[in-house]
Amino acid sequence: MRRYGKHTDEDDIRSRPNRKGNRPRTNIRPKHEDAAEGMVLTVDRGRLTCLVEDRTVLAMKARELGRKAAVVGDRVALVGDLSGKKDTLARIVRIEERTSVLRRTADDDDPYERVVVANADQLAIVTALADPEPRPRLIDRCLVAAYDGGLEPLLVLTKSDLASPDKLLELYGDLDIPYVVTSREELENGDAAERVRAHLDGKITAFVGHSGVGKTTLVNALVPEERRRVTGHVNAVTGRGRHTTTSALALPLTGTDGWVVDTPGVRSFGLAHIDPSRVIHAFPDLEAGTAGCPRACSHDEPDCALDAWVEEGHADPARLYSLRRLLATRERREGD
Repeated sequence: MRRYGKHTDEDDIRSRPNRKGNRPRTNIRPKHEDAAEGMVLTVDRGRLTCLVEDRTVLAMKARELGRKAAVVGDRVALVGDLSGKKDTLARIVRIEERTSVLRRTADDDDPYERVVVANADQLAIVTALADPEPRPRLIDRCLVAAYDGGLEPLLVLTKSDLASPDKLLELYGDLDIPYVVTSREELENGDAAERVRAHLDGKITAFVGHSGVGKTTLVNALVPEERRRVTGHVNAVTGRGRHTTTSALALPLTGTDGWVVDTPGVRSFGLAHIDPSRVIHAFPDLEAGTAGCPRACSHDEPDCALDAWVEEGHADPARLYSLRRLLATRERREGD
């Protein structure tokens, strides 16, 4: 039976309302051209603290962003209540294109990629020279992640009063990585903070390291007005530390336009997401020599053209050794 006659018009059609409201569904999303710009400072259980101009604003991610998540360092567009007052909540409607991404996985078999920080310029790898013992394989993995993500590395070696840094510095000397060596006394009197600060001006620097190396203590010294509670200790049995930072946090560097990002201590740094072919980009003196490599060359096989490139004097053999050591980190555990 026909419900309507032959000459029905739109007034004869009964519209069924949306179960979640009477507004019609549409695929057209608002452009939010008047949205304010902000930077994500920290994320806590779905709530994001953002810097908008000179005030902090609590926000949540808009549903229209789907599964796309904002992380510390992201530049975002916000609408809603941007006053920053207590019990107000803004909405993040857009995540701007990232200039760099520091990522890791839980281990090398984990397919789930975790973004640690976005838009950082530099990765400060903090390592104690003793108590706990340094873990070169973890340093290697952080270097690979930095090169892959577009960050410049910086080595910060702590507790030089307990052990000499010479052996570790020799291991990374051919990579031409800038470094700072500090002692516990220098951390306490502020000298270490000033020497590290010289490398941070005008940059967003993410600090990473395993627990107990003094990473958060150093960040506290760099940003004393934003001191974070330090309650960690090193386990006498395992030699590993206890976490003192539970979520990444971006802090403005006093007296400069730089930022430091304190991150939770890591026990492992998986590289399942890394394409080894991208690591070569961090070695410009070797990259030109890969033109003669076979397709999908691992740069550590008999037909690799880099051996001939080095023999011809285009690059230092130690640089090729360093490249191959970094490329091999996915096959080795951090404690090896």
